[in-house]
Amino acid sequence: QDPKREIEKVLQFLEKDLKEEVVNKILQHTSFQEMKKNPTANYEMMPTWAMDHSVSPFMRKGMSGDWKNYFTVAQNEIFDAHYKEQMKGSTFRCQMEI
Repeated sequence: QDPKREIEKVLQFLEKDLKEEVVNKILQHTSFQEMKKNPTANYEMMPTWAMDHSVSPFMRKGMSGDWKNYFTVAQNEIFDAHYKEQMKGSTFRCQMEI
């Protein structure tokens, strides 16, 4: 929701102090729109046997909650159970909704 705040948290963790213009460049280069165009970030450089972009691009809309248009309730329940098992003991939390 607030990429600049997240970048500042990372900088604080790394004990780094960057000029505002550098932080703004990081914001620009890590934006969804820029990363979607970047072949090293969007998996376009992967061989088609591993990631076939003609079937579906790796990065699509960048909209939280869009998964609801593709997953059935049953698929979501399976995913949630798998995710919970795989992330057991982790404090990482992924925001799936706005």
